[in-house]
Amino acid sequence: MQIVIRNIGNSKGVVLPKPLLAQVGLDEDSVANVSVENGAIVLRKPAKPVRSGWADAAEAVAAAGDDALLLGEFGNAADADLTW
Repeated sequence: MQIVIRNIGNSKGVVLPKPLLAQVGLDEDSVANVSVENGAIVLRKPAKPVRSGWADAAEAVAAAGDDALLLGEFGNAADADLTW
């Protein structure tokens, strides 16, 4: 596929077709990372932050009442020797 490089003020730009963006999971509200690799301009979908969405998932589990301990309460053999 070829696309036209257009003048945009003092810069240049391209219009990326919607189906092309959809193939990589980008839409009109997305942000992308741009780099130059081996003489090519590369546009990438940013990686999600580590543990992204975990807090929302934990809230959903708690709201469903599905947050009971799997193994229940149990102690260690030497716990009776501890002084608090």
